[in-house]
Amino acid sequence: MHKTITISALTLALAGCATTGGMAPAAQGLQTAFVLLGENGVPVARAITTDAVCPALEVDGRALAMQVRMPAETIAQRKTASKPEDSKPSAFPVLTCDAILPAGVRSVSVAGKALPVPAADVKKIVVIGDTGCRLKTADNYFQSCNDSDQWAFREMTVAAAAQKPDLVLHVGDYHYRENACPDGNPACSGSPWGYGWDTWKADFFDPATALLKAAPWVMVRGNHETCVRAGQGWWRFMDPRAVQAGRDCNLEQNDTQGDYSEPYAVPLGLPGAMQTQLIIFDSSKVGYKALPPQDAVFQRYTGQLQQATNLSKRTPWNFFVQHHPLLGFAVERSKNGDLTVFPGIVPLQDGLKTLHQEKLFPAQVQTTIAGHVHLFQAVTYKTGQAAQFISGNGGSSLDAPLTAAAIQGKTPMPGAEVDFFSNSNEVGYMVLERQSDYWLATAWTRKGQVLTRCEIRRDATRCTAS
Repeated sequence: MHKTITISALTLALAGCATTGGMAPAAQGLQTAFVLLGENGVPVARAITTDAVCPALEVDGRALAMQVRMPAETIAQRKTASKPEDSKPSAFPVLTCDAILPAGVRSVSVAGKALPVPAADVKKIVVIGDTGCRLKTADNYFQSCNDSDQWAFREMTVAAAAQKPDLVLHVGDYHYRENACPDGNPACSGSPWGYGWDTWKADFFDPATALLKAAPWVMVRGNHETCVRAGQGWWRFMDPRAVQAGRDCNLEQNDTQGDYSEPYAVPLGLPGAMQTQLIIFDSSKVGYKALPPQDAVFQRYTGQLQQATNLSKRTPWNFFVQHHPLLGFAVERSKNGDLTVFPGIVPLQDGLKTLHQEKLFPAQVQTTIAGHVHLFQAVTYKTGQAAQFISGNGGSSLDAPLTAAAIQGKTPMPGAEVDFFSNSNEVGYMVLERQSDYWLATAWTRKGQVLTRCEIRRDATRCTAS
């Protein structure tokens, strides 16, 4: 049975905040505040606090009430990706609040702390992904969360913030500390674990502070944020849309709602020849194996891919963004040291083929951006498919790098012939910068080394490796 244990001292205060929009003049319990861009680029100010009421929000010099998105509560233990003995209830002793910001907003502050405002014309985007510190009993893998070299997410965010972006795009997988650090392991000793606030704070919000202050964010959902993993925190903290009944991952019987969401578009600039959108696609539950056309999941994803295609018709430039790379190479090292190379995401390839045949996307989709593979990767094609960028080297346990020899004769999709391939397992990020008639993609390491540069043009993407 599902039981929600609400912190009793908050009950009346929360009711007052939700119904009257009451705000506290001070916010000593404010944990973090940031700005998200949601459907059609609508900006949302979000705050997480241990206070009993939502903090004061000021927009262009005027007070604007924040509303309760999720109350403070502890969610009873549910089925997770781990064994029951390696799981626990999810404790959220924090109030999540938000408010939709007006278009053209010039200044925003929460409890007197300034937040970044959306740029009218986005010209520089930092792209990161797969950022948390992996603690996973099933794999007997416990990353050194206490070592800033072994888990370099914080250092990477400081370097990326110095780029002064207009927007930050996270391509998914924020939360990795699923199980307890073993006794006597100094590498992760004292780390929180499980799916509650303390883990989200340690794994994402604290180390991401510099980038949360630098610019508004677009957040993409990864497979680590499905309902059997950190889905409760995803809906509570990260998704830009209003919470719907049953779409909170609290009850296993509602997972068919909580594990899926519709695609949406985020416009990046003023009208013109370079007008660009991000098409955000929730691929969190997809797998690698092909699905029969009559399968309910295949039909669901194919319908959503049609929606995404329809959204792309609005502008001449589109970047299709999801967690799982459609046209990239995944790699896994076996216990004997051999590398296995996997193709792209077959169910979504098959769905797109029913719409656009072998090129997968219409001409106005220039590139697809993803994470999931813990590398940086850039792949272009002689056969006309969209270029694939993978920015999955944000700090979580890194994959073995692939060499050109390892992919010789291989392809992420039958019929797609690779033209350019580059990859690295150095912790880092990617920057997209709009030029006069193209987008420049540059992959950086956290130490300031350039890995790859690519010119994304309407007709083709051309890359050079450093």
